[in-house]
Amino acid sequence: MNTEDFKTDLHALPATEPVVPASPAELVELADPVGMPGLPPEGQVVADPVLDDSPAPVPVSDGEAELPAAEVPQVPPVPVALTEPVPDIATLTAAKDAAAFVAQIFADPSISDSSDAEVTPLAAEEAVESEQVLPPVAAGWPGEQVQHLQGQRVLVLGLGASGLAMARWCVRCGAEVIVADTRQAPPQLQQLSTELPQVRFVPGEFTAQLVDGQSLGLVYRSPGLSPAAVAPVVDTARAQGLPVGGELDLFAMALKALAAAHGYRPTVLGITGTNGKTTVTSLTGQLLEHAGLRVAVAGNIGPTLLDTLTQAIDAETLPQAWVLELSSFQLDGVQMFEPTAAAVLNITQDHLDWHGSLRAYADAKACIFGSSGTMVLNREDPEVMRMLPAPVVPPGKRQKPQQRAHITFGGDMPRRPGDFGLEVVSGMTWLVRAHEADETAKGKNAEDLYIQRLMPADALRIRGRHNAINALSALALASAGGCTLAPLLYGLREYRGEPHRVQPIGRVNGVEYYDDSKGTNVGATVAALSGLGPDHRIVVILGGDGKGQDFSPLVAPVSRHVRTAVLIGRDAGRIRAALQDCGVPLVDATTMADAVELAASRAHEGDAVLLSPACASLDMFRNYEDRAHQFVDAVRALALDAGHELGGAA
Repeated sequence: MNTEDFKTDLHALPATEPVVPASPAELVELADPVGMPGLPPEGQVVADPVLDDSPAPVPVSDGEAELPAAEVPQVPPVPVALTEPVPDIATLTAAKDAAAFVAQIFADPSISDSSDAEVTPLAAEEAVESEQVLPPVAAGWPGEQVQHLQGQRVLVLGLGASGLAMARWCVRCGAEVIVADTRQAPPQLQQLSTELPQVRFVPGEFTAQLVDGQSLGLVYRSPGLSPAAVAPVVDTARAQGLPVGGELDLFAMALKALAAAHGYRPTVLGITGTNGKTTVTSLTGQLLEHAGLRVAVAGNIGPTLLDTLTQAIDAETLPQAWVLELSSFQLDGVQMFEPTAAAVLNITQDHLDWHGSLRAYADAKACIFGSSGTMVLNREDPEVMRMLPAPVVPPGKRQKPQQRAHITFGGDMPRRPGDFGLEVVSGMTWLVRAHEADETAKGKNAEDLYIQRLMPADALRIRGRHNAINALSALALASAGGCTLAPLLYGLREYRGEPHRVQPIGRVNGVEYYDDSKGTNVGATVAALSGLGPDHRIVVILGGDGKGQDFSPLVAPVSRHVRTAVLIGRDAGRIRAALQDCGVPLVDATTMADAVELAASRAHEGDAVLLSPACASLDMFRNYEDRAHQFVDAVRALALDAGHELGGAA
C-alpha cells in the first residue's frame, strides 16, 4: 500500500479539504492494527518500527522541542510498496499524524529501528528475536550438583508460599531441612507434611535456640517476616558465621550453578518500586514474548521463584528470559542477585513499620541492581535517582569518569540518548525515545538529541498518564534486555492491563467507573488521580486501614482533579483531616454499596468514579479483591437500575 493509498484509506478526505482532528476514541480505531489493510494478522510479530520515516527528528535544546521546518522526511529506499514520502507533518493535525504514524509502525515490516541499519524485508518467522538454543538440563536437576546445599542442615524461617518453596528446593538439592514458624498450624503445614515428610517442623517463637547447638549450615528467611521478628535467630546465626539469605539468594545461586554446569545464561530482568510493579512486570513479560523469547514471569506477582524454576527444569523448558517482580521484603539484605537489568519505578512511603525508615526501605529496593546490572530509573523521582552511583575514574592516566550503565524514563522529555519519555505535540501525548546524535553531524552539533516518536499514548489500551509512564519503563527494561523496538511496540498496543489496577469496569449514565482497589497506599492513589485527572473530573472513594501513612500528598491531586471524595473505613477521619482545606466536598459512607451510591449521585456526565482507597482493606473486607468485588457489584446494581448491563468503559 503506497503512501497516497494510505492517506486515502485512513482519512477519506480530498487534499483541498481541511483536516478535522480525530477524537481519542477515533484515533485508537485508526491506530488499531487488527483488520486494517496491509497489516499482519493479530499475533504475528513484525520487524522493527519506522524510525527513519517518522516526522523529521526534533532537536532538543534546553529541554524544549524545536519544531522542524515543514519538509517531507526522506525514507531510505526499500524493496516494498511503501516508497513514497511520508505526509508532510505541517499539513496534518496531531491526531491524523498519530494515526498515520502508528499504522506505519504496525504495517511496514521492512524498516529497522536502527538509523543506519541496512533495510531488508524479513519473513514473518524472522521478524522475532532469533531462537536461542538452550543447553540441555535433565529433569530433576540439581540433585547433588549444588555443593553449597548438599549435606547441609538448613533452617527455613516462615512457612508461607516462599518458605515452602525454599524447603522444597533445599531438599531437592540434598539438604536436611528444618522449618520454623511462629504459628502452631500454618496453612501450608499439611502440604509440607505430605510432600516433604523428611522435613522437621518447629512451631513457636523465634529464639536463639533455633540456632544454638543445631549444627546448622545456612539460614533462610521468608520475605514476609520483618527484621524485628527474626532478629533473635538472624543475629545469633550471623554471630556464629552462618550465611543468612532468602528465596532470591537461592534463586540467584541456582542460576549461577546452571551457568557453570550447563552454560545456561538467560536474560534476567527485575522490577521493584512502591507502585506499578505488577503492571510493569506483566507488561514486560508480554513484550518479551512478542519479541520471540520464551519467558517466565515470577516473584511477588506469583508463582514463587524457586517453584517456577523447578517446574521449568522438570519440563525441560528453561526460559530464555526471566521477568521478576521483587518486593522490598524479598530484596532486603540480598547479596547474590545479579540481573541483566532492573528497574525501580518509584519510592513513596510504604511498609515503614517493616523497614523502620524511608531510607532503609529505599536501600532495600536498591539491592535489585546487583553490582553490574543496567539500572532503569525513574528520573522524576529523587529517591530513585539517588540510587545511581557517582561516576568512577578507572585506573590509568587521563581516563574520564565512567558512569554506571543506566536508562531513565519519566513523564517529561528525555535528555540523554537511549532514555524514554513523553512529548506533547499539538495537544497529543507521544511515547518517545531520545536518539543518538547523527554521527555525520558531530562536527556541527555533537550535543543535539533527536526525539524518536514511538506511538501516541492514546493508542495504549491502558489509560492514564501513570500507565503511559509504566509503558515507558517496560520499554526501557526490555530494551536494556537486548530487544528491538518493533515487536515491543506491537506488544504494548495489545496489553490490556491488570485486575484492580485502575481497571475500567463500565459506564453508567455517562459516568465511567474504575477499580483501583490495589491502590493500598497514598502513592498509588496519587498516581491514579494524576493519570485519570487530565481526562475526567473524578469522584474518588478513599479510606480503610491507613497503616500509619501521611495522607498530605493527596491534597494536590485531590484539589486539582476531584469533584467529591467519599470516605470509608477506619482512617476516614484522618483522611478528612488531611483534605479538609483542599476545597473539595468530603462525604462519609459506611459500606461500599453506600459509597458507590453517593459517588454516583455526585458525579456528572463525563466524570469518572474511581475506587482508589490509598489504604489497606482488612478493616472492612477480606482483602483488596473482596473490596473490588463489592465495588463492582454495587456498580452493576446501578447499571441494572438504569436499565442496562454493565459495560462500555473506555
